[in-house]
Amino acid sequence: MGEHIIKLPDVGEGVAEAELVEWHVKIGDIVREDTVLAAVMTDKATVEIPSPVDGEILWLGAEIGDTVAIGSPIVRLKVAGEGNMKAGKVAEPATGVEPPARLPSPKPEAASPPTPAKPAETPAKPASSSSAPKTVTRSSASGAPRPEGEKPLASPAVRLRAKETGIDLRQVSGSGPAGRIGHEDIEAFLARGPQAARAPGLARNDAVEDMKLVGLRRKIAEKMTLSKSRIPHITYVEEIDVTALEELRAALNKEKRAKGGAERPKLTLLPFLMRAMVKAIADQPQLNSLFDDEAGIIHQHGGIHIGIAAQTPSGLVVPVVKHAEARDVWDCAAEVARLAEAAKSGTATRDELSGSTITITSLGAMGGMATTPVINHPEVAIVGVNKMMVRPVWDGTGFIPRKMMNLSSSFDHRVIDGWDAAVFIQRIKALLETPALIFVD
Repeated sequence: MGEHIIKLPDVGEGVAEAELVEWHVKIGDIVREDTVLAAVMTDKATVEIPSPVDGEILWLGAEIGDTVAIGSPIVRLKVAGEGNMKAGKVAEPATGVEPPARLPSPKPEAASPPTPAKPAETPAKPASSSSAPKTVTRSSASGAPRPEGEKPLASPAVRLRAKETGIDLRQVSGSGPAGRIGHEDIEAFLARGPQAARAPGLARNDAVEDMKLVGLRRKIAEKMTLSKSRIPHITYVEEIDVTALEELRAALNKEKRAKGGAERPKLTLLPFLMRAMVKAIADQPQLNSLFDDEAGIIHQHGGIHIGIAAQTPSGLVVPVVKHAEARDVWDCAAEVARLAEAAKSGTATRDELSGSTITITSLGAMGGMATTPVINHPEVAIVGVNKMMVRPVWDGTGFIPRKMMNLSSSFDHRVIDGWDAAVFIQRIKALLETPALIFVD
């Protein structure tokens, strides 16, 4: 028997370090080749780290939330054969690479980090033994509910869903690696019936759970803190009559195919808003800028790259529609749909999630009457879309029902004056209320 060290591999060009956001295994687990050991994040891209060999986990080299340098040891395995290091001695990190900050580099003469009782000398017991290590594979069987006091393994998104539905995760059997609980396990638990799924509504609960801010959630927190602490926001709210726009949108959606025979994408409100913003920016190009407040330089861009804030199971991301000025409403609609699917599935690339010059944020039917959007630093403007409602509107002789919607938009007051912000939104309002103007060059 020997030992094998797994180091954090190169996870992207120019990337020197990555944040450990998830362990899929624990000490004592038996893993097979290609079993996912951990997930790391860099620049909003999450990468899974697989095991290159079969073996038993002896040591984990970092904690969730740690920043780990490329080339640093992260896992030590007991393997059949000699392995890639001498037993009892932890391999040194790659030249010039520091080990994870929370775990000091082992000295050459020191023993290996603590492991379960004599894992190297004691052969694995038969599977029927209660002390046998659990085998971790991609399709591990569902485990039993966890005993009192043992913290269940689950992502923040799964924990939030369990909290919202009143589920005690300790009563849920996890089907993932190391008994990890996923959304499918929550669904299976709910399927057993409301009596099993929900905790007693009147039961007292004094539990306090500490959850470390890691991964995408930490990046969002840092970004929001940066924006709100450095940008003096001004928010402008305006009401827009979108009755004519909705009639036009419905009529265009009936024409499912273009003249060439290609199938057209379904039009939502967003492509029309994007085209209206393009026209408004043509009159006020300073709205399409990035402000380097440290250098005191405003970078005014010719290309209009519109970020679309999107909520995903992992958190908020902003995929970017590049060069909206060169796209018509159908092209904008197709690109928004493509990027939304990529963001939701976690396959969006770093390039697709960066480079915006102005952002749209919309919660659809949950948009509320008004919001105060946070600017996507270092941009200088963000346009917020609120929900559409049928409201009574006075036409001079009586009240008539109209489809109304508010735009709640925020601007960097260091760069954009209140007057200019109002002119920008009023121009968008005029275009959306008379949507034929959107198609006029």
